[in-house]
Amino acid sequence: MSLLLRRELELLEREILKIGSLVEDALNKSIIALVDRRSELVDEVVKGDDAIDSREVELDEECLKVLALHQPVAHDLRFVITVMKVNNDLERIGDRAVSIAERASFLNKREPLGADLNISALADKVRHMVRQALDGFVELDSNRAREVIREDEEVDNLRYEMRDALMDLMHKDPSVMDRAWQLVEAVRHLERVGDLAVHIAEEIIFLVDGKVIRHHHQDYLNENHKESGDAPL
Repeated sequence: MSLLLRRELELLEREILKIGSLVEDALNKSIIALVDRRSELVDEVVKGDDAIDSREVELDEECLKVLALHQPVAHDLRFVITVMKVNNDLERIGDRAVSIAERASFLNKREPLGADLNISALADKVRHMVRQALDGFVELDSNRAREVIREDEEVDNLRYEMRDALMDLMHKDPSVMDRAWQLVEAVRHLERVGDLAVHIAEEIIFLVDGKVIRHHHQDYLNENHKESGDAPL
């Protein structure tokens, strides 16, 4: 690898981490706005999305320049491709954070539903998945990526539990429909953030192991357990 290419790749890594930091901050603020009814954070999330969008476009352009000028191969090529895909996933997480904040803005102007929901548990799990995915990218750690994929089922289950509870509440008391539906949507956006963290985990595994596991998560996890001598999942 040439010294110039190495510097370009290091620049791409620094930039993707900056975007990751902005996205994590936006996600955390949107969750606090929703869970703690902190409406003053909504505008920060919405306004901050412009910076995320701009950086996403700039990083994409830098990746294309590296591909055109240096024509990287093998691991270096996989790295650039991974940066481009992770960049896109992070931008989409930022969009989901905006959507959660907008639901929080609506709900915070109205009386709480008082329903027994586990939104904090879902939010904590999703934030942990995003953090694990970013750490896995920085450390080139496919074990962290696998952990993100394993956590996704729990996130899905939490979402479905809350969706069903809110649907039941709307059926029993139509007067709460507007508020309950906004919560259904907020929960859906949180679950989608978890899905995007899984996408990042898939790209980490592609980068580290050279394997494309999209649509074949369980096969990959089972195969990994067999190779390590553990019992199959």
